[in-house]
Amino acid sequence: MYLRNPIALATLSLSIVAALPAAAQSSTEAPDLRGDRVTIGAGVASLPDYEGSDDSQIAPLGVVIGQVSGIEFWTRGTDLYVDLIPDAPGPGTHFEAGPIAGVNLNRTGKVDDPQVAALGKLDTAVEVGGFVGISRQGVLTSDYDRLSARIAVTADVAGAHDSYVVSPQVAYSTPLSRQTYVSLNLSADYVGKGYGRTYYDVTPAGSAASGLSPYAVAGSGFKSVTAGLFGIQSLSGDLLHGLGLGAGVAYTRILGDYADSPIVADAGSADQWLAAVGLSYTF
Repeated sequence: MYLRNPIALATLSLSIVAALPAAAQSSTEAPDLRGDRVTIGAGVASLPDYEGSDDSQIAPLGVVIGQVSGIEFWTRGTDLYVDLIPDAPGPGTHFEAGPIAGVNLNRTGKVDDPQVAALGKLDTAVEVGGFVGISRQGVLTSDYDRLSARIAVTADVAGAHDSYVVSPQVAYSTPLSRQTYVSLNLSADYVGKGYGRTYYDVTPAGSAASGLSPYAVAGSGFKSVTAGLFGIQSLSGDLLHGLGLGAGVAYTRILGDYADSPIVADAGSADQWLAAVGLSYTF
């Protein structure tokens, strides 16, 4: 099961995080967003069997987002982000920076494709690092829409791929009402040589076992780009409190040497579609 860090797995988290300021829409007095709050979510996602697979499977999805004493935190796929820079609520420019910790579960479990399965299971990568970002609230439609840009850098510390991932991310989010919020997200992954060699190479021994042609990624480079559209609908009438329904879809295109790997070109596909739906509760 492919559960590294695709945007589709972040459907609920990105939607809910973006939705928090939206409750002020159509209200005469903006709420105080400086207080502690926590959102939890659970759902299901349809996602590729592995990174580059043309088979899909249904997987559970869990999300936690919150703010405690001005420190915000959220999950994005299997990564946890913690923003250590408190920001005042309301329109204006906001900055963020903090640590990231997560796991990469690509090809660590059951793989349906018999050729890729014959290459063997991989170890779980433990990826840690940090991020910096900037956002502007109050851009086009109201005081509550937001345009943000972020760059995240993580490295494997468990020796699974023994490399790094750099992920630039851009998002635009806007409220449609006090109950509805939508978000458009774009991101890319630039990976080191070790990442490509681990997940996209076919060694001579692997070729003999799987029937796939031998292949070696030349070096580091942009592995993929992703675009996603997500939304959340409050079921309790207020995005800041109670039950919500989140859903979204994302498309990922695997690029360059990574798309040319037989693991993708012969056994899978460079076109990756992901979808998710779930319920959230904010208190």
